[in-house]
Amino acid sequence: MAKAVKFDQTGGPEVLRYQDVAVGRPGPGEVRLRHVAVGLNYADTYFRDGTYPIPLPNGIGVEAAGIVEELGEGVTNVAVGDRVSYTGFTNTLGAYSTERLVPAAPLIKLPDAIDFETAAAMTMRGLTSAYLMRRIYPFQAGDSILLHAAAGGVGLIVAQWAKLQGLTVIGTVSTEEKAEIARAHGCDHVILYSREEVAPRVRELTNGVGVNVVFDSVGKSTFMASLDSLKRRGLMVCVGTASGPIPAFEPHILARKGSLYLTRPALADYIADPAEKAELAGEIFGHIAAGRIKIEIHQRYALQDAAQAHRDLEARKTTGSSIFVI
Repeated sequence: MAKAVKFDQTGGPEVLRYQDVAVGRPGPGEVRLRHVAVGLNYADTYFRDGTYPIPLPNGIGVEAAGIVEELGEGVTNVAVGDRVSYTGFTNTLGAYSTERLVPAAPLIKLPDAIDFETAAAMTMRGLTSAYLMRRIYPFQAGDSILLHAAAGGVGLIVAQWAKLQGLTVIGTVSTEEKAEIARAHGCDHVILYSREEVAPRVRELTNGVGVNVVFDSVGKSTFMASLDSLKRRGLMVCVGTASGPIPAFEPHILARKGSLYLTRPALADYIADPAEKAELAGEIFGHIAAGRIKIEIHQRYALQDAAQAHRDLEARKTTGSSIFVI
């Protein structure tokens, strides 16, 4: 029988339950998908703890890779036997499962060079990295970025992509082990935020100028340091809130710190157009297939160990990408 991780109340990792589920036949616009690998993303914890409100009980997880086993009425974008991956938001919620029904529209056919585990580890992270590098800012060779959580799944992809574009990459990490990983994947400079103040060090590394763009996935604890690391008219990109939501602030602070720009993007708004999604997917898959960007899977879990996976993720014990292997 199929298995899935579900929860009926918000809270810590202990609310997650591994249980039997009935899958059924796909309805119009759906497929039945057998998973081979499932992605673990920090966004999953936001659904679990209520940061992202959803009706309960519900499944969890928004990213996976597998094989199409049955088509519902009207599905034409994939065929039975196709190797696919997907990511989304509430429309793909329920990925922590061995098999499931899922809308066909979000499915991405996998190139032969991309295996299931790689796909599960990089569909969300890869598309996120793609829009960050190709849509957020008109990067030119010689520009500089500050990349928080540089040894994480998105961080390692962004660092590698940034080097392909000739950027200077300053990464922040919590440990020397993570610093070594970040350096190995393209960071020119690494700041251990447990030992030194981020903004003054960024100013030192940029001869007092600051960076063009900050990619901040940490949120509350790094927000002001991120603003203070930007050059005049630089761009602050809030891509996550691992340390908690950013407190309310007076927008005039952006003017006082150099007429800064700020954006809080969401992946869904960059892949809503199928043509743009296909273009971004093609870019990241192309870089991976050619070996220009490597996907590092540093943690593999069994699906029944979802609670432990969330504990490790929230304790910042993970590096690179994490997946569940079915």
